[in-house]
Amino acid sequence: MSTIWKATKKANNDSFTGATVSSWSRQQKLAMIAGCAILGVLLAVSACSRQSEKPALAGVSSQPSNMPTTSTAPQTPAPQTAVSVAPTSQTVAKKTPKKRAANVSYTDANSGVSFVYPRKFALATGDKAQPQFGDDPVPMNFVPPGGATVATVALPKTLYPGTDFATGFFTVNVNRTLSEEQCSHFAFVDTRNADGEPIDAEKVKVGSTDMEMTSEFAGSATKQAEAQYYHKYENGACYEYVLGMGTAGYGITDGVEPVNREDVFARLEKILATVKIRPAAAEQTAENSAAGAESAK
Repeated sequence: MSTIWKATKKANNDSFTGATVSSWSRQQKLAMIAGCAILGVLLAVSACSRQSEKPALAGVSSQPSNMPTTSTAPQTPAPQTAVSVAPTSQTVAKKTPKKRAANVSYTDANSGVSFVYPRKFALATGDKAQPQFGDDPVPMNFVPPGGATVATVALPKTLYPGTDFATGFFTVNVNRTLSEEQCSHFAFVDTRNADGEPIDAEKVKVGSTDMEMTSEFAGSATKQAEAQYYHKYENGACYEYVLGMGTAGYGITDGVEPVNREDVFARLEKILATVKIRPAAAEQTAENSAAGAESAK
């Protein structure tokens, strides 16, 4: 019986050992399969992670193989500050030059007279203001003689090309020793009368101003000189305005035509129409009137 129990025990041990081994083998296989599955998942995740990092790391210089790689987060670029650049001389727009006025004003502080004339005409004052016909000075037309020239505006000689125009001017004279009655007379006979008889001065209106006016003409077949005189008594003084024109060359030079006389004097009369006299102080007016009355005796 002892022999039978031993044989039975041995058989049971052998059976247990085989079953146990078989069970362990299955567990190892399952573990290996699970490990392979987990390893595959890890490899797939690692591959996806590497592919997603490639765009972010684009443009970054590669590190040496012996250095540990570190993942760098993409940096947000710093905001750029606008910098104003001064324009160069080539980009600066050219300034359009301002046009000068066609007319200019003249004012004489001593006489108080002012007027407007075209800029292209020439202005002379002081000792250079005495007008001339050729080489002869144009006389004043006060009675009695006297006075001073304030200013003269001369027309350009090239204003009427192809004509016999030689000179044209507007002149201001002033005489503070005349009375109002004397200012209304002229020293020269008005030669517009063909018979040479004297003609009384005309009362004319220039702009809004009443004046006395006379004229003088002299000339030959080749040269002519004509002057128009205007008188106005104001501020205790006699103001004289002279419009003059001289011609030369017609009839002796080929291609020369007579200048339009009316046009020349129309230009000069436009200047005369702008004349203004600044009111003088009452004391100065009384002093000038007294001097005129004394000279009239």
